[in-house]
Amino acid sequence: MSTTSLPEPKSMTRATKWSEEVEEAYRFQIAGYKGEQEYVAVKGSEIDRWPNSGYIKKLVRKDGNFYYYNKDRECPDKDVRQIKIYSY
Repeated sequence: MSTTSLPEPKSMTRATKWSEEVEEAYRFQIAGYKGEQEYVAVKGSEIDRWPNSGYIKKLVRKDGNFYYYNKDRECPDKDVRQIKIYSY
């Protein structure tokens, strides 16, 4: 881990319907992070994104393994309510 301190979220809410923000949070949480701020603080690297959609293309998990994502939506409707949206 890097020497920078991890950002602490001020609040957390659960998603109620799908949006691009929920999709982004889903991809980070599948890889083991709360969000982009935590990923950048831990990995200190830029996030790979798909050029057309802007969705996350690849993330490195905390154990060093990679998660690869498709260009299209990946968060199924049944999982939307499990996604946590953090506010910093």
